[in-house]
Amino acid sequence: MSIQGTDDRGLGARLEAGGTTFTVWATRAKRVEVRFFDEARRVLRTERLEPQADHVFVGHFGDVREGALYLFVLDGVETPDPYARALPFGVHGPARVVADAREPALRHVHPLHAWVIYELHVGTFTTEGTFRSAIEKLDDLVELGIDVVELMPVAAFAGERGWGYDGVALFAVHPAYGTPDDLRELVRAAHERGIAVLLDVVYNHFGPSGNYLARYAPEYFSTKVTTPWGVAPNFENPRMRGLVVQNARYWLEEFGIDGLRLDATHSIHDDSTRHVLHELTSVAHEMAPRRAVFFEDARNDPAMFGELGADGIWADDFHHQLHVVLTGERDGYYAAYERGLPDLARTIAQGWLFQGEPYAAAPWKGRPRGKPSSGVPPEALVYCLQNHDQIGNRAFGDRLAGPDGLDLDTYCAVATLLLFLPMTPLLFMGEEWAATTPFLFFSHLDGDLGRHVSEGRRREFASFEAFADRAVARTIPDPQEETTFTRSKLDWSERMSPPHARVLDVYRTMLSLRRSDPVLRVRCNLGEVSARAEGNVLVVHRRTPLDSRTIYVNFGREDARLPAGARTLFATSKTAEERVPGRSAVIVDP
Repeated sequence: MSIQGTDDRGLGARLEAGGTTFTVWATRAKRVEVRFFDEARRVLRTERLEPQADHVFVGHFGDVREGALYLFVLDGVETPDPYARALPFGVHGPARVVADAREPALRHVHPLHAWVIYELHVGTFTTEGTFRSAIEKLDDLVELGIDVVELMPVAAFAGERGWGYDGVALFAVHPAYGTPDDLRELVRAAHERGIAVLLDVVYNHFGPSGNYLARYAPEYFSTKVTTPWGVAPNFENPRMRGLVVQNARYWLEEFGIDGLRLDATHSIHDDSTRHVLHELTSVAHEMAPRRAVFFEDARNDPAMFGELGADGIWADDFHHQLHVVLTGERDGYYAAYERGLPDLARTIAQGWLFQGEPYAAAPWKGRPRGKPSSGVPPEALVYCLQNHDQIGNRAFGDRLAGPDGLDLDTYCAVATLLLFLPMTPLLFMGEEWAATTPFLFFSHLDGDLGRHVSEGRRREFASFEAFADRAVARTIPDPQEETTFTRSKLDWSERMSPPHARVLDVYRTMLSLRRSDPVLRVRCNLGEVSARAEGNVLVVHRRTPLDSRTIYVNFGREDARLPAGARTLFATSKTAEERVPGRSAVIVDP
């Protein structure tokens, strides 16, 4: 063994030409060791790491090669490596030493106004639920007209199944999905087809099981701030800050990921001089080619773009307002939205609805929410009809057009609206054919923790009118049951059969029109978009200096009239001349 300096690229195991260097930051441990295992997880030997300055321990071992299994030992206690690059036995087990890699990003990414994002969960996107099996579906996405695939988080989390937003080992891919090389193959395959890849990352909290960071150093976490998920990361501490910045760089450089979507950025607390979000966007923007960074942020604040550097924000006002118009539901956060079309028109014209008005739902509870959206480009706002949250956070994971959901005529009409708008559209896997499979909340946590999650899921809906009856509440699927997970897997066999094929044709046609139409394919600003309600009809107008297009979306049952002489470019149903049938959409060239 020889002693070397600390690795400024991070902690954990670093494979080199002359062996492997292990670096640990542990502020409480007096003795730190690394323990090696064979493939049956039998101990081979234990070696001591030598203390350096600032609570760093380092050891270099010339005979430790790629593939070696190890755990760190802190004052005699075996402790998994939170910086591990591979955890083949899960987050509680030994890590594997892997080589660094460099994968290129997509060289020619479409401009943001041309993006169509397709969000998918690797574990339920296919029957196999792996990176490799997802490759087999990429040609279907190309045929659909998808430019960007967004992967829900793939960082390792406890258990075999879950959404991924409770990751604890941020550098290791979840082993049920495959190996790091399998993820690289998926990204390469997407790039070969001209599809960019976004990755969801979670930096606002760590999962409740398998988070060993505090065992190394309590300083990773804040003593002043808590979140709904527990103690908050302490971004005033350089080590925590370095962890997430290094992690962002890792996904972008080592896997060729083309951009990141940062989860719940409104829950990232940082009083540092330079906010960690600014540092994360700077890292991505300074790469060649430049990588994109999106925030999931509920604050409706233009500072997310200017001061913090976001390329785009998940703008949920559109989804929430449209959902209330379509369903009339007012539970939870939907209580802040009205049922009428005028607010939907105002949302579209402004980009987001709340610009300082009181917001009735949590967490504002009547306090003002948001700031004026002037100057925000439409393509920087990600709109959707549904996403993993808006489906999966429903008690039964029911989709907008599920078995008991929206009629397909109305569904096709609002899908056409989404793809007509200049905002960046996001599709959730399977929505393009109105998949009947739910997307439920599922996890795989042992013992009391799993039981608490199951009980908490039912308590979450206790205030909802539909679940006031305890017997009904007990029918909510248990997140810990394996069937809750397997029921959420897409059934690809249904997409080409009636009535799903009709829905798929609407999506394909609209995505083609979005690429080819001289108005829909070009970038515009909010001043070139207008929207109004005419009774049960929503009218949205887009214009360029040379041309314009108008969509009429009829939410009622009775026909509505089109302007005389309007030329129909696309309609979701057979139209009588100069008519918009009920529950349909018509795009016209005025």
